Order: sequence, then C-alpha cells, then structure tokens
Amino acid sequence: MHQTVLLREAVEALVTSPSGTYVDGTFGRGGHSRFVLEQLDADGRLLGVDKDPVACEYAARLCQEDSRFSFYHGSFADLPARLEAEGIVALDGILLDLGVSSPQLDEADRGFSFMQDGPLDMRMDTSRGETAAQWLAYAPVEDIAEVLKEYGEERFAKRIAAAIVKARDEAPLTTTGQLARVVSEANPRWEKHKHPATRAFQAIRIKVNRELDDLADLLASALDMLKVGGRLVVISFHSLEDRMVKRYMRDRARGEQLPAGVPVTDAALNRRMKLVGKAVKASDVEVGDNVRARSAVMRVAEKIA
Repeated sequence: MHQTVLLREAVEALVTSPSGTYVDGTFGRGGHSRFVLEQLDADGRLLGVDKDPVACEYAARLCQEDSRFSFYHGSFADLPARLEAEGIVALDGILLDLGVSSPQLDEADRGFSFMQDGPLDMRMDTSRGETAAQWLAYAPVEDIAEVLKEYGEERFAKRIAAAIVKARDEAPLTTTGQLARVVSEANPRWEKHKHPATRAFQAIRIKVNRELDDLADLLASALDMLKVGGRLVVISFHSLEDRMVKRYMRDRARGEQLPAGVPVTDAALNRRMKLVGKAVKASDVEVGDNVRARSAVMRVAEKIA
C-alpha cells in the first residue's frame, strides 16, 4: 500500500493561494494531488505529471472526478513546453516527490527491487526507453563503473562493474535476482543494515530513468515558470538529489557571489529566491508508520524576483 510521505507538510508549504495554479510533478498514486485539491477553491487549478503508465490510470479517475485537475504522461523536465501548450503563463507552486514509489518497489515485475526476483527492467515509464537489462548487456565496463560511482556512491564500483561484465559474458543478466547475486558476491565489504546491492540498484535505476538529468532540467527552468511568490517544494530520498536541490536553492537565495569588499547594493546581488524554513524530515510517528519515510528531506524556496 502506498503511503504519501510528508503529505501535510508538503501541501501546506506549497499552497499559498487557494485560487492559484500548481503542478504536482510526481503524481504517483495521487496522494499529494488530492490533498492539494482540498486546499483549492473553484478557481484553483492543478496539473499532474508522471512517467509511470500505472499513475496515468489513477490520474484519469481524478480528472473525471475534479475538473480543476489535468494530467500529462511524461517527465516534469518537459513542463515548460506543456505549460505553454495549456496556456498557463505562471505557476503558484511546483511540488516534486522524487525517487520511486512504494508500489513500484513492491511490484516485482517492475524490476526496481533486489528483494524480489523479477525482470530486470527498472523503467519508470514502461512504454518507452531502454531497460536496465538492455543497457547492462552492452555498456562498457568503464561506463558501468562510472554510473555506480557517480549515482550510487559505490566504493567498489570498478570491482562490481567488472563482475557484471564477466557475468553477462557467461549468460545474459535478465532478472533482478541475477544482478543482486552478482553485485553481492563482488562487494567485499557489506554495510551494516544495508543490502550489498542497494547502491548498485539505485545507480542503475537513476541512469535508466535519467533522474538527475530531469531534475537538473526542471531546476534550470523553475524560476521562469514560477510567478513572484510562487514556491518550489522538493522531497528527496537520497543525498545526490538533495544536494542538487540544496545548492540550487542556496545559490539563488544568496545571489551573485562577489569578492569581499566590493561595494554593491543588495539589489545588485540579484537574489531570485528566499528559503522558506529549514529542511524538514518526517516525524518519528510517520517513520514508525512508514519506514521508507526515514530518508525523506523536504526543502522549500519562494521566488522573490
């Protein structure tokens, strides 16, 4: 069962005007979206976005239930073009709940989990693109190692990459169970309370779905899409995403970084955003109800110019 993380905290940070226009860039099963709609009046509007075809089924039902809601199947990186097509000039808020959802992890045939044996797919959008199995079948060992190191922060990236290539030369890697075994056997130092394939699976999933690329694209266009006073609310589940979001918000809140002693007015620093509160984490109660909430970090920034 899917449990929406930081539901109340995220929506309360996002919705500043009941008649505003908002985007839920990671619709999932609609938990955040439904709560956003509860905060909006008759003039409010919400656009949902998701790569997952299953999310489209849930969104279609919500579209029928509520005329204030619309949806498109795709990446939030494509938001600027979509807003233009829908005639939306500026947004009051953008919400992103990054990473994979509980249903995606729990369904073995999606290929995200090393805990259940299933096809080695890992695509959030199963209607297009290359599966993890397809990429691993031909990727050079250097590329695999780089992905494991950069996206998984895997200390033994080269060793594990070599083991993957050796294994695929003997037989195609087509299931999550096969990959988990190869990675586990190649990992010489298992972390306490963490499956040895955790970092590798995270890295390959991020690669297959262009997760960090999509996030970078969204951040690059966020200020142009938001109106003054509009907010960007991002929930991250691992350090790579959170680091990107933290730096983005911090840099735009600081403005231009000039050498010390340069005589400039505050206005000349071109501050574009202000930080709204500190980073928010799930409460002990929420983590007790949903262990996957333990790594969630929410950051909020508001456009000021």
